[in-house]
Amino acid sequence: MSDPAAPTYLDTALPPAERAADLVSRMTPDEKISQMVHDAPAIERLGVPAYNWWNECLHGVARAGRATVFPQAIGLAATFDAPLMERAAEAISDEARAKYHQSVRQLNRRQYFGLTCWTPNINIFRDPRWGRGQETYGEDPHLTARMGVAFCRGLQGDDERYLKCVATAKHYAVHSGPEADRHAFDAVVGQRDLRETYLPAFAACVVVAGCWSVMGAYNRTNGEVCCGSETLLGKILRDEWGFTGYVVSDCGAIGDFHLHHKVTASAAESAALAVKNGCDLNCGCSYNALRMALDDGLIDEAEIDVAVTRLFEARFRLGMFDPDEQVPYAATGAEAVGCDEHVGLARRMARESIVLLKNDGLLPLSKALGKVLVVGPNAVGMDVLLANYFGYSDRCVTPLEGILGAVSVGMQVEYVAGCELAGESTEGFAGAVGAAVDADVIVACMGLTARLEGEEGAAADSDAGGDRRHIDLPGVQEELLKQLHATGKPVVLVLFSGSAVAVNWAAEKLPAIVQAWYPGETGGSAIADVLFGDYNPAGRMPVTVPKSLDDLPPFDDYAMAGRTYRFQQDEPLYRFGYGLSYTTFEYSDLRLSASEIGPDERVTVTVDVRNTGGRAGDEVVQLYVRDVEASVPVPIRHLEGFRRIHLAAGETQTVAFTLTPSQLACYDDTGGAIVEPGTFAISVGGGQPDDPAAGAITAELTVR
Repeated sequence: MSDPAAPTYLDTALPPAERAADLVSRMTPDEKISQMVHDAPAIERLGVPAYNWWNECLHGVARAGRATVFPQAIGLAATFDAPLMERAAEAISDEARAKYHQSVRQLNRRQYFGLTCWTPNINIFRDPRWGRGQETYGEDPHLTARMGVAFCRGLQGDDERYLKCVATAKHYAVHSGPEADRHAFDAVVGQRDLRETYLPAFAACVVVAGCWSVMGAYNRTNGEVCCGSETLLGKILRDEWGFTGYVVSDCGAIGDFHLHHKVTASAAESAALAVKNGCDLNCGCSYNALRMALDDGLIDEAEIDVAVTRLFEARFRLGMFDPDEQVPYAATGAEAVGCDEHVGLARRMARESIVLLKNDGLLPLSKALGKVLVVGPNAVGMDVLLANYFGYSDRCVTPLEGILGAVSVGMQVEYVAGCELAGESTEGFAGAVGAAVDADVIVACMGLTARLEGEEGAAADSDAGGDRRHIDLPGVQEELLKQLHATGKPVVLVLFSGSAVAVNWAAEKLPAIVQAWYPGETGGSAIADVLFGDYNPAGRMPVTVPKSLDDLPPFDDYAMAGRTYRFQQDEPLYRFGYGLSYTTFEYSDLRLSASEIGPDERVTVTVDVRNTGGRAGDEVVQLYVRDVEASVPVPIRHLEGFRRIHLAAGETQTVAFTLTPSQLACYDDTGGAIVEPGTFAISVGGGQPDDPAAGAITAELTVR
């Protein structure tokens, strides 16, 4: 029963929004402003504890000590497994809850121990040069939306009353490099590209997943600063999509208004512009200038009230003012952090993320070999497991350790680095080539790490502010591969990266290539599982690998023409959606529930998938749509359905998808969605319909 003497905001029976409004009404203007920066101080007279809103959970709870480290986000996307993505996010939110409650008990209110997680990054990875593309779910709007929705749901939980954590969809919008210019660039983009490519994943996370937070980007979009954009934050996010949560700025983005974008003249003007247009929380300290803005009449207190009320509604929904026994997630104990279940899940996700790019019969390797030579700068380092925005685990397994753990004590395993990650020295070549003389197979662990690609200021060895100037193997890695190949011994290239690497020579000359991404704490074990056949790989490429940067438009051109599999005409090295298996699959009997539909009708697409090989394995069934008769520019094709299934040898499964009118829509010059009459090609297979390995079959659908 409620205490009649207690203030309204402490009445747990009332709705969070009502409680938040009551609490804010009791604050002074200065107290309200103090709560609008990420490091919000306590208001002791009202019983409001200090709270730091900044936490990172990109692929595990980050920067707060011990946590389970899952594969980097681009690897999570390569699983094409949305249900498993949701399970991973549930595990991450378990650990975030455990760390939060333990830190509160220890009176630790520091950054990275909160329940407001600044993830997922659902920007479209439109150009392989972008260093932060590794944080995304790839280049496709549908894949990004599905994986983003799954991640948001897993983080926020399914309780009707309380949020487990807050998911923050970022960076809104059109934020995809270059990193060096991110504080000042204007992403000029047409309305068709905006609606067709850059916004769908945000719409899905808001409307479908109900994410409670959105982070604005540093840049401008079509002239408006994203963290103060009337169009993005007001007309689209709140009015069109019905968003009721809070908006947070990227860190320092409000200061960029006057310092770099030059759209305002002072911190007070910048803060007022942001709040008036719907940015409620400032990562940084620019909102301290709201006191001056209030005094100068640039903003009124009622506008501040709106923002602060949204922030406290989130805190009430997280149960921060309620007894622990009323909050179902408050009982999560410290034993959840790095537990066996979560580590096992990380290993499963790492296995599922691995893409078999080439196999001329070399893989899987026999465990009866006499000697395996492990070569390369990425065989023993931690960087290649952890990527960026990571936590720490005491159970990390490097590729070399994974191989050692997979083979018998009767097999010789030798390791020689051979070369540095990005250096030009060939001093180590002789040792690697010499060790190959009596080897049965060479496993070359090459590629990138987060030292070479990442966020501005964070990728220590990047020569482009976190981005890449080229997409080839760095340093002398390819030269070392050529010398190893010249020994006549079979070479498996295990490629680590968060983005596309144009391994043109290796694709032509080497018998086997495995894309391992940045695979998380159990990455070494997962790689060994694939190499030695304990797991049958089925990851798929969430990005296109072009043969050359000459095939792409300029990095700072935000138009989608010529970019990604949806618009690029040049033949790539590896297609989006591509991946091989140790078994084979066959597609048959593609059928539509109707061959002709109206513009407002749905259609069910059904296909039979059979494992025609000799061992069990996963297959990623992919559905693509091509608008054959559009009156406006449209993608060459676009993914509109995928499902990862497991098939025993000889087993057949029937897989069904439902296509909605919005998935058949094209966009006019104003960004308006229309379903035109005409013919649509519906293709289903293990990849794109022009991929010979996909086995895709196609049917025609007519829209009246």
